[in-house]
Amino acid sequence: MSKKSGRDISKNCSQGEFVRKLRRIADAVEKGRGFEIQIAGERISVPAGAEFSIEHEREGVNEEIEFQITWTRA
Repeated sequence: MSKKSGRDISKNCSQGEFVRKLRRIADAVEKGRGFEIQIAGERISVPAGAEFSIEHEREGVNEEIEFQITWTRA
């Protein structure tokens, strides 16, 4: 079993790409299935049992919403 190194990246995308990814993720989650997503050249497999959260951050005049999906790799 290979051990993956840490990774913390952020990737900008177009509105259309964002909508397509969200729609595909929402369809998989709604059906109780896992899904794969490619981010900055790495393909990531998300299992059906992942947990979901939504965060809101405010700092001065800047605001941020994060949709997070977390799971433990086997």
